[in-house]
Amino acid sequence: MEHRGQAESALGGAAYGMLFVLGVVMGVVGGFTHPVWQAGPIPVAAVVWVLALFTVCLGAGKLMRARLGVVATAVGWLLVTMPFTLELGQGDLVIAQGAPGYVYLYGGLAALVAAYLLSPTSGGQSWLLRGYPQKNSM
Repeated sequence: MEHRGQAESALGGAAYGMLFVLGVVMGVVGGFTHPVWQAGPIPVAAVVWVLALFTVCLGAGKLMRARLGVVATAVGWLLVTMPFTLELGQGDLVIAQGAPGYVYLYGGLAALVAAYLLSPTSGGQSWLLRGYPQKNSM
């Protein structure tokens, strides 16, 4: 069994934490800007946000060489996006019903699932830790 050093564990934890924060930021910005641009009946901004979410999540999974990279980003996005779909007492919604809201919400969920399925499953060494020499305990 391979043992990781404290520095490697801290660096990996910080990387996953930053991916979580990236998911939160994408959820906040995407939640408020997904309905701003439409070309006729096509919600272009929502489609762009779905593609961006897929690209970022897939990139996180491939760079970290584990599906946990996708999960960290997805959890951040979901923790922001799901409350945005709830109606407040005054009737306010951030992600309203309609084509842009549906494309952003359901397309985003599909993008997360697709990125998760396309990410590597092996627990190989992430791109962050490749430069460190391996310690041999003989």
